[in-house]
Amino acid sequence: MAGSERDMRDAGPGAPGPREPGSGSGVLRQTARSQYLKESSLRALFLACASVAVMGVALIFLFVGLRGWAIFAKVGVVDFLFGSTWLPTEGEFGIWPLIFGSFAVTIGALLLGAPLAIGTAIFLSEVASPRVRSILRPAVELLAGIPSVIYGFFGLIVLRPIIADMSGGLGFGLVTGWLILAIMIVPTISAISEDALRSLSPGIREASYAMGATKWQTIYKVLVPAAKVGIIDAVILGMGRAIGETMAVLMVIGNAPVVPAGVSEPFSTLTTTIVLDMAYASGDHRTALFGMAIILFLISMVLVALVRSLSRFGKQVG
Repeated sequence: MAGSERDMRDAGPGAPGPREPGSGSGVLRQTARSQYLKESSLRALFLACASVAVMGVALIFLFVGLRGWAIFAKVGVVDFLFGSTWLPTEGEFGIWPLIFGSFAVTIGALLLGAPLAIGTAIFLSEVASPRVRSILRPAVELLAGIPSVIYGFFGLIVLRPIIADMSGGLGFGLVTGWLILAIMIVPTISAISEDALRSLSPGIREASYAMGATKWQTIYKVLVPAAKVGIIDAVILGMGRAIGETMAVLMVIGNAPVVPAGVSEPFSTLTTTIVLDMAYASGDHRTALFGMAIILFLISMVLVALVRSLSRFGKQVG
């Protein structure tokens, strides 16, 4: 080795450099022009794909905004959002009962479904054996692939009669909606929470065990707090999934545009009202439905912004 370095110094600056390992000559090969063109084309293609997604969101918001903004100008933002009466055929366009119903069924579903989903994620990530995990994970993922109308049929045929017998009513209402949506959001929250837990460094677990902590102490005192940002992201995305659900909720809530007096009383949501009324609505009624779509769009934007903010906060803390 020392002899070869001395030979290179003696050769002077004009001598060729060392050959690349496995190369046939000592000349460095330049990247072909065709490779540059290929990379530029791929870069342009990926930019076009991203631009199409952004333009699609912008065009949808522009279309919905132009169609629905007139109702805010005519009725007023406060009267439209917080009015207690939805009777479009009589000129009453208050959507507060619908907003209340959307958030009430979503929050109840989160309270039921989020603990179940997070517990499932912890079991799959930290407790289950590989054999059990190979069976349980596809079963959970299958829940995400079931059409929402099937959930609606299940709630209508199976859950509604049970709740009707227990409450003495018709079985339509918040309880039925909570149970159906809770099942539907489990795959979303569980998958993202499991990814958050599995992405933690193995050193965190090893350090906890080295300090004498048991497996369960490591899970709820170390791993879950360390992955809390990802778990919160999962819950927020599950909330977005629940608040935008239409068909399953439509079949089990009774669709009465009023603030329910109890958890077993019929009510309605923004999405179900849009689906039911759009087929025959016209004039201000149709404009009001587009106004509801604007509200749903803004709610989705807020939820996505929360996820992005929490993710950025988690990176800064980390």
